[in-house]
Amino acid sequence: MTASAYPLDIVIMAAGKGTRMKSARPKVLHTLAGRPMLAHVIQACAGLGARRIHVITGHGAEQVEAAMAPQAAALPLQFVRQEPQLGTGHAVQQAAPHLADDADGITLILNGDTPLIRTETARALIEACAGKNLALLTVHLDDPTGYGRIVRVGDSAREGEGGRILGIVEQKDAHPRQLAIREVYTGVMAAPTAALRRWLSRLTNDNAQGEYYLTDVVAQAEAERTHVCAAHPASEIEVLGVNSPAQLADLERRLQRQQAEGLMEQGLRLADPARFDLRGELQVGRDVEVDVGCVFEGRVELGDGVRIGPYCVIRNARIAAGATLHAYCHIEGDAAGVEVGPGAIVGPYARLRPGAKLGADVHIGNFVEVKNSTLAAGAKANHLAYLGDATVGERVNFGAGSITANYDGANKHRTVIGADVHVGSNCVLIAPVTLGEGATIGGGSTLAKDAPAGQLTVARARQVSLPGWKRPQKKPA
Repeated sequence: MTASAYPLDIVIMAAGKGTRMKSARPKVLHTLAGRPMLAHVIQACAGLGARRIHVITGHGAEQVEAAMAPQAAALPLQFVRQEPQLGTGHAVQQAAPHLADDADGITLILNGDTPLIRTETARALIEACAGKNLALLTVHLDDPTGYGRIVRVGDSAREGEGGRILGIVEQKDAHPRQLAIREVYTGVMAAPTAALRRWLSRLTNDNAQGEYYLTDVVAQAEAERTHVCAAHPASEIEVLGVNSPAQLADLERRLQRQQAEGLMEQGLRLADPARFDLRGELQVGRDVEVDVGCVFEGRVELGDGVRIGPYCVIRNARIAAGATLHAYCHIEGDAAGVEVGPGAIVGPYARLRPGAKLGADVHIGNFVEVKNSTLAAGAKANHLAYLGDATVGERVNFGAGSITANYDGANKHRTVIGADVHVGSNCVLIAPVTLGEGATIGGGSTLAKDAPAGQLTVARARQVSLPGWKRPQKKPA
């Protein structure tokens, strides 16, 4: 964490209900790229060196605070309740008693439903404040509907086009000329803490909504001749807020396109960047190709020359150079991550669960599931099989329809299959069991005992045919 040049407090407003989301879930917990919107904002604060990050909660406060508990354990984060919710100014008033007393302290105010603010942008706003100015983050939008307009005077003959900032007027309180202004306030500001406390104490709710608007501090700053300045984000995506499912979906696609373009600049070849979803971190080597509809979650590493077929879902995995995942594969790694070795071929329709580790040139075919199992180089399970809690040696051929029965109803047990073993179709290996190197298991066998190395082992009922037997007939109606 880089320390701020000024004593810094951060206030994140996350108390709103989000009525237009039409959801029982608090708005700030709706996810963007796989993480709650509020988590994105908190992560952006991590590099600012704040003395304290104050998260204002209200609607669904218990849910919000529980969801952010992991970040609260890692950062100087505290929660402040706003009950009832009487506007943005009222929200920051709840945090005021907790702000730093330093004469040159700065308070940065962010919104939990504006998730893509960049650390660099927030830092620039803090520097613009410099402990003495009121710094607003503004942006020009083609459609400013719903945003507070920046009202200026001075060098320009038209409001919103230049000159000194006089104030911010909310959408519902603006007259027609003000509604034509395209420069809007994003909800983000940095203020001298001592002055902010003073301004907050003077707020009134004399407006169309009957709420305490934080934006009214701008007029107070102007009246005190405090310089009001503006900073601007690198892109409007940083300041787009979310108030409805449609806005959330739009921001998701904007973010995914941005991430796709960044990866393509690194050399990733995407069949269609509009049909790509990254919900975590993706590292790619050279000459990697990803087909349409793929979803990457958690931390995923793709080595040189990896090929990912369409509609794969990959979470927490390391896929080595030259490996291929055919269509509709699901990789569901935990924190340790699933491993797919160099040159391995997986799928289509395969499932790799936590603890799966595939060696070089392993083949996992259609409708094969692997869980907590290691397959050594050249091993194959090409059709309709299950390998759970197993150690599989080199060049093993695991037949179609065969499974390791690893669970006895209370405990898990391990199956060990030596190198060069051939397991026929439709076999059941009841763990714990060991198949010696080079063993062959006859199709249809159910093994509850170890199979010796280099021998054929068959364990199935003797085939019997009954002459004269007839099928039962339906009784007449």
